[in-house]
Amino acid sequence: MRLFLWLLALMAAAIGIAVTARFNPGNVVLFYPPYRIDLSLNFFVVLMVALFVLLYAVTRAVRATMRMPARVAEYRQRKRERDGNKGLRDALKALFEGRFGHAEKAALRAAELPENAGVAALIGARAAHRMRQHARRDQWVARIADDPAMKTARLMTMTELLVDDHQPEAALAAVRELNASGTRHIHALQWSLKAEQQAKNWPEVLRLVRSLDKHKALHPALSARLRELAYNDLLSDKAHDAESLMRVWSTIPSNDRVKPVVACRAATALNARGLHDEARLVAEESLQANWDERVIRAYRDAAAPAGSGALLAQIEHCEAWLLERPNDAELALTLGSLCLKQKLWGKAQRYLEQALSDATDPPMVREAHLKLAQLHEALQQPEAAANHYRQCALATIL
Repeated sequence: MRLFLWLLALMAAAIGIAVTARFNPGNVVLFYPPYRIDLSLNFFVVLMVALFVLLYAVTRAVRATMRMPARVAEYRQRKRERDGNKGLRDALKALFEGRFGHAEKAALRAAELPENAGVAALIGARAAHRMRQHARRDQWVARIADDPAMKTARLMTMTELLVDDHQPEAALAAVRELNASGTRHIHALQWSLKAEQQAKNWPEVLRLVRSLDKHKALHPALSARLRELAYNDLLSDKAHDAESLMRVWSTIPSNDRVKPVVACRAATALNARGLHDEARLVAEESLQANWDERVIRAYRDAAAPAGSGALLAQIEHCEAWLLERPNDAELALTLGSLCLKQKLWGKAQRYLEQALSDATDPPMVREAHLKLAQLHEALQQPEAAANHYRQCALATIL
């Protein structure tokens, strides 16, 4: 439709010009003595239009010629930007596809554009790291070491890659540099937690877990597991004496103390240092909150001296628990062992035989036979004692 209107306008203009020129008797005289030129007005108008068109064409040609270097530079810049952006897209695509060699080559092309150099270096570093080319990875990172705009991205990337490469000390150095710049965010804390875990710096692991829990940045199951690992290592440290072990125990929150894994490890460590009273208290508090066979086993190892009120209290506690759990073999074995130590022969034999009948675990069967053998030996029953010793030996072999 637009083309039709343009043709119609041109035709109308042509008709108007033709009619006007036909009935135009005017002329133009150019006089420069001794020369004289006579032109019709129509020809003069045509000549002026042609001259204008020529001058316009020459002017455009001169301007285009003068702008040619700038246009060539603009074209080359656009081509570099197009190639650089295409290289960056190809590098990201190859990295996500797991084609790390292609990703690194594309990153080289993308890095030719200064605006893409920082991001391309990070992509190249990740690709080289995945191919276990650590020297090339470090070279990529060194390219942007002096770029303040890429400092946070560089340090976060290096922290992640160093943790993945099991270099916790170097990763923590990157985290310290990141923290020194005033940048603190959840992702940095998460990678710091992994680095501290690899370095087995358990006090710092606990601090980071608590901090991440406040931001709800850890799954509850993972948080609980990390706490258990930290407490287990802290309580298992053989360098602790009785006093330092109690100091460590006092730093553990009360809601974590009653967890079976933590309570079992603490009771075992306290027993090993002769703190049986403290071990019994730890086990009793944990068993009241969460029943666990590992804790009742530690409670058995924390038996008070024979004839003491503490031992009688232990027996009473176990009898009360046995009413609630009549088929618990570990509890029956504990109660039988405590009665044996208190020389309550009848009760000891009854509970030990109950434990033996309900036991399915070979170590428990072996311990039950051993306790029964000691019982019969104390009662001057050598044949029964020898039989249980033999059964204990067979259970050990099996």
